[in-house]
Amino acid sequence: MSEFTQGGHRVFEELVARKSVRAFEDREIPEDVRARILEAAFQAPTAGNQQLYSIIDVRDQREREALAELCDHQPFIAKAKMVLVFLADCEKWRAVYEEAGIDSRPAGPGDLLLAFADAAIAAQNAVVAAWAEGVGSCYIGDVLEQHEAMCELLRLPAQVVPAVMLVFGYPTEQQLRRPKPLREPADCVVMEDAYEPLSGARAREMLSSRLGAKRFEEWVRAFHDRKYASGFAAEMNRSAARYLEGFGLQEKTPRERG
Repeated sequence: MSEFTQGGHRVFEELVARKSVRAFEDREIPEDVRARILEAAFQAPTAGNQQLYSIIDVRDQREREALAELCDHQPFIAKAKMVLVFLADCEKWRAVYEEAGIDSRPAGPGDLLLAFADAAIAAQNAVVAAWAEGVGSCYIGDVLEQHEAMCELLRLPAQVVPAVMLVFGYPTEQQLRRPKPLREPADCVVMEDAYEPLSGARAREMLSSRLGAKRFEEWVRAFHDRKYASGFAAEMNRSAARYLEGFGLQEKTPRERG
């Protein structure tokens, strides 16, 4: 147990204890528990009390299976007992303005970033509430991939972007026993007053608890190739660029980039 959890508040203890869960028991989440998870999302901090997000509660099993395939072929998504897609929704307030007779501008990049923040904060409230109910969860960033197929599946208009997908279920015993990965040392994350570029020594310190028997260079090369240089990362960037087109941002050609 972390020194910070000893004698701490229950909410803090659960924030420290909560970990990603990718294997679920075969039992449903009761409707009252689902409702509390959603209510927790609604109570999250939000820009101007606008709730710049919408949530798709994916109940249809065929749709869950389609999402599992689109999100980098991860079968456990289809086995989850609750699937929520949090959308950065820049359409709904435009609809409000139009209803009030206001000819409003299209949403821009700043609006999209605010909506992404709102969606992510609401999603985090949901996972914390779920953990308090004994329900595990996993963030699925791959929901940004496959722009064309995802828009067709979820029927998304141009200024609505999938920000976060969460899958939920009661964790298996193995998942409960699995240690939570260690986080980076605080002094590698927190900077005082201004940004500090990561030095070589701090980069090595940052990853010191993850290396195991591997050399720093060996571990980082494997991580880079698996994550940053992967096919799914390339697809995510391609797909994200397509979403940004709906906000007036076009991907530059190699010539335009110089």
